[in-house]
This record gives sequence, C-alpha cells and structure tokens, in this order.
Amino acid sequence: MAPQTVFAIANNGILVFWVLLAVAPGWKGTHILVHSIVIPVIIGLTYAWLMGSVLLSGALPESASFSSLAGVMAFFTSPAAATAGWIHYLVFDLFIGAWQARDATRRGVPYPALLPCLILTLLAGPIGLLLYIVLRAALGKGGFFLNEAPAAAS
Repeated sequence: MAPQTVFAIANNGILVFWVLLAVAPGWKGTHILVHSIVIPVIIGLTYAWLMGSVLLSGALPESASFSSLAGVMAFFTSPAAATAGWIHYLVFDLFIGAWQARDATRRGVPYPALLPCLILTLLAGPIGLLLYIVLRAALGKGGFFLNEAPAAAS
C-alpha cells in the first residue's frame, strides 16, 4: 500500500476515535475502541511495517539519523518515513487524550472543562496535555504527579 494511502487512512480514521471521546465518552463502544489496546496495537503494527519498509528499502539518504536535526530532516524525505512519523504523532496524541478522559472521570473533572483539552491534544498534543494538567491543578483535582490518587472526598 502506498504511503499516501496509509497516511490518508490513518489521518482520517483516527478522527473517529477522537469523535467518540468527544461526544460519547461513556459509551461502551468508546471504552472498547478508545480505552483498550486495540487501536494502539493496530496503529503500532502499521508504524512498525512502515519503519521496517523504510529501513529495509535502502531508500534513505546516508545522512538520515536520529542524532541531529539535519539527520531527522533527511529521514523524513522518504514518504514512508514521513507517514510513519505522522502515525507516531497520531497514536501518542490519541493515547494521551484517552488517558486524560479516564483521569478526568476518575478525578471528577467536569467533562465540559475537559473538552477543550481533548481538542487541543488532537491538534497540538503537548499543549493539550499541558492545559489538562493546569486545569486539573486549578480545580484541585490533582497535583504534580500524574499518577497520584485523587484526593478523598470529605
């Protein structure tokens, strides 16, 4: 399958899962599809296939590497490598968005307050995560450590 086709399928297909997080967070289907390992495994296998095809094809410039900015830029001159890089973003942003939704539910963060964080995580992952952390702290729903237990209700 051509990298352009894989890119289009992944880029458009991931939106289904974001829509589920946004409009049906409590639905059993959202739980199965977004909060299980199914999608990360499928996307991870796609990523591995693309990376393997790039590395085994010999089509990368000799200057391609992960040790310098110029090396990374050379790596992404390959359409398959650029598609793999984009898929990397897609899966990790969705993973973080799903974590935010689970964490917000566990901590009692109001869903309307979470929604802008999810949208920003889709569009600009680290900024959405930062907004969620700030929101959580501002609401007194969590501190510095992401995995700490929520405060007990008094």
